Amino acid sequence: MAIAQLADLLTLRNDVFKAYLFWSAVLVLKMLAMSWLTAAQRFSTNTFANAEDCLRRKDKVKYDEPRVERVRRAHLNDLENILPFFIIGFLYVLTDPSKFLAINLFRIVAFGRLIHTLVYAIVCVPQPARALSFAVSQLSTAYMAYHVLLYAS
Repeated sequence: MAIAQLADLLTLRNDVFKAYLFWSAVLVLKMLAMSWLTAAQRFSTNTFANAEDCLRRKDKVKYDEPRVERVRRAHLNDLENILPFFIIGFLYVLTDPSKFLAINLFRIVAFGRLIHTLVYAIVCVPQPARALSFAVSQLSTAYMAYHVLLYAS
């Protein structure tokens, strides 16, 4: 790929790149919010991971509060799935994919991750809600990875 072609793909005139930037920013904000949600759970349950975080003498260091751990697991799941999306989504943009397909894949990943957090860490909806939101996002990311592999081979 020539430098000029690459420059054309990585511009705000490219709707695919703009969509990638937008949905990546949404996911970054979502991941940042997870830190605040974890802190809120810690304060609401008086559950702290470090002695210096305890506000009162009666507060204790505790590592197994179910509500805190649920949010932490959801956050860890984000790290395991959103970070690969950032990388493969960027590489996918470089393949000059179909605008319709690329934009919708980015949306699917973002909405899947948002729904995953909602049904796992906030509302706690029974399965298969979490599994479906996880699978939809992961399969979309896997499709992009497959497309990148085909393009690069």
